[in-house]
Amino acid sequence: MTADGGQLALLREAARPAREKRPVTPVPAASELPVARVAVDVSLPHLDRPFDYLVPADLAEAAQPGVRVRVRFAGQAVDGFLLERVAASEHPGALARLQRVVSPEPVLSTDVLALAREVAARWAGTLADVLRLAVPPRHARTEQEAPRAAAPELPADPGWAAAWEDYEPGPEFVRALAEGRRPRAVWAALPGTLWAKPIAAAVATCCAADRGALVVVPKLGELAPLTAALDAVLGRDRYVCLTADLGPAERYRRWLAVRRGLVRVVVGTRAAVFAPVVDLGLVVCWDDGDDLHAEPRAPYPHVREVLCLRAHHMGAAALFGGHAVTAEGAGLVQSGWARMLSAPREVLRARMPAIRVAGGDADLARDSAARAARLPSLAWQAARTGLTDGPVLVQVPRRGYLPVVACVRCRTPARCGHCHGPLGLAAAHGCARCAWCGREAVEWTCPECGAGAFRAMAVGTGRTAEELGRAFPGVVIRFVDADHPGDAPDGPALVVATPGAEPPVAGGYAAVLLLDGQLMLGRPDLRAAEETLRRWLNAAALARPGAPVILVAEGTTPAAQALSRWDPFGFAGRELADRAAAGFPPAVRVATLTGASDAVAELLGLAELPDYVDVLGPTTCPGAEPPAVRAVLRTGRVHGVALATALRSAAGVRSARKSPGAVRCRMDPAELG
Repeated sequence: MTADGGQLALLREAARPAREKRPVTPVPAASELPVARVAVDVSLPHLDRPFDYLVPADLAEAAQPGVRVRVRFAGQAVDGFLLERVAASEHPGALARLQRVVSPEPVLSTDVLALAREVAARWAGTLADVLRLAVPPRHARTEQEAPRAAAPELPADPGWAAAWEDYEPGPEFVRALAEGRRPRAVWAALPGTLWAKPIAAAVATCCAADRGALVVVPKLGELAPLTAALDAVLGRDRYVCLTADLGPAERYRRWLAVRRGLVRVVVGTRAAVFAPVVDLGLVVCWDDGDDLHAEPRAPYPHVREVLCLRAHHMGAAALFGGHAVTAEGAGLVQSGWARMLSAPREVLRARMPAIRVAGGDADLARDSAARAARLPSLAWQAARTGLTDGPVLVQVPRRGYLPVVACVRCRTPARCGHCHGPLGLAAAHGCARCAWCGREAVEWTCPECGAGAFRAMAVGTGRTAEELGRAFPGVVIRFVDADHPGDAPDGPALVVATPGAEPPVAGGYAAVLLLDGQLMLGRPDLRAAEETLRRWLNAAALARPGAPVILVAEGTTPAAQALSRWDPFGFAGRELADRAAAGFPPAVRVATLTGASDAVAELLGLAELPDYVDVLGPTTCPGAEPPAVRAVLRTGRVHGVALATALRSAAGVRSARKSPGAVRCRMDPAELG
């Protein structure tokens, strides 16, 4: 043996005792209820069930239902929630032990756990995915802060019922809340910006009856009028706002105050829908047709449906309101689950603007200049008169300059030569660019006629502002969209806004122009007419009573007729009937499966689908990168959970097999083209 070899052997011999396992004295298990059932934070469908762990005696006091724990799972340390403690396990082998209790704070309540399980079952998801939505990440320093003082008791105020006097049966709804009953209503709000006051009055009434309340709005901008109304009736210390844009510490601080029962009123955006309000007595969803209420993360639940589940299982009152009414809202009224809340016609006529429709064939025949312009003379006259008395709102369906273009000669839609996506122009002298892949079409020529120039098929806010600048020289023009929010000026100005971004103005707009109505109605989507009417009503509601609202669209369409009469319930009822006759949601439950062709085919083959489930497709998803297909499955509403269960079981089999390719499953998607 060489000297080097001998030294190496000696080193190995010296190191061997350090590598040997030291004897570990086993920690005894808890004497009472020694088994903990844990929901591990793993989203694999075939592992979507609780797992049993042994509770060490030194963790017996801290390991209570609802706390966060750390466990060993599949060779790794993972987080989880302790669901319950039991006396024995059905697992035949030895149990692993809880590694530690992350925090003794019981963050997962039994009510939220039951709701999370039902949401996972209804939307074909996993409990772990729902719990990530329901319980915010822990912030250790915030947990150690001294808790805030509980708000004092709120005395009832009979004046709160006055906020509902304009609606039938509004006062009865408030009285039922005051008596601790659970009224449920779908509410068509009057035009104007006072919608927050009735909501605040309902919340205060519920709070005075010693019950909690939860209010969800789609956008941050709608929290300002709501919090102002709540400040007037509750005071700032009796409620908290929960939104996704709060920092981790502040969000967790407010959430803990709710979980500990120190605050019993929560308002917020979609992030607040699972807030653990103690003794929940009222849930409210404002503008439930807004697509921001649809969760973009798995399992993709909708705020309205989650609140319906909460109201049903917790015996709470429910209020779903907006200037528009969805087909789902009409379905709740038709089924008897909720009542209709609306204003009498004489009250509505005194509050609504003066709505006129321009842009149909008859209007164009009378107004030859409107054939080449996007602003018929009726709309131009309304804007000019309105500008003498205040700001004028101009709603444009799309932002940008010319978001969609076509061949100037044959009008064939211009498509990208690489991915076949639609081409558009970002400026008057810019190069056309693909909306899908972003490539520039430098030397584009029409494949049908060979022309190399474009014409506008859809006009955005930039081009609209150019046209308005020429029509109204010297007038201030302000852009507002989702990326550039802002307040409207007090004086004369043209506010060009995309749908949903229209800023309210004190006293209301002097006139409102709704441009390119046919473009919104022509979208290839099941909810195109419903969504278009919702956008029109929300914009028209910002006008002063009696102020002109000019709709540039074909006046014979049902949506235009409903706007002219301000009849959201009538339109929603007809929309629901039409969808029921055609077999579309919400009359039926629908699931979509999107992914690679082989993966979707495998999942469909594994799913044990009952005979009452219709399978449509799969069909190719245009523009998808990488290429994907989509299958649509539909069944009656009473069989929706059975369909979700079958799809979740099939996903579990694919997960256990480690099959290649992901399949996105969505129950009742907000958009169904």
